[in-house]
Amino acid sequence: MNMLKMKRIYEGVAEGDGCRILVDRLWPRGISKEKAQLDYWEKEIAPTNDLRKAFHSEQIDYETFKARYLEELKQNEAVPGFIELLRKELAKGDVTLLFGAKNETENQVTVLMEWLQDEL
Repeated sequence: MNMLKMKRIYEGVAEGDGCRILVDRLWPRGISKEKAQLDYWEKEIAPTNDLRKAFHSEQIDYETFKARYLEELKQNEAVPGFIELLRKELAKGDVTLLFGAKNETENQVTVLMEWLQDEL
């Protein structure tokens, strides 16, 4: 069974990454497109700008962010295409979801990964 993984884009490319998908709405600072070596940039799957800004400015806590992001995913028109892309790529090999957040445990990709466990 091929694996769905996550890691910070700043860790660089590894042989075991497989298909590399950036799931941030904004391009990560200091990373060139060549260095990123992305297969896809799925920015539409990321939290809305309003939600992202509220979380990063600490107007809302992680649990509130998580609940709101899960609601956004339910209504996001990009979700079916994203799920289809993941299934297609996972059939070929491992897939790594990339993010730029410094906090590796409380970010949109941890929410997305948990949500995807039920969707895939």
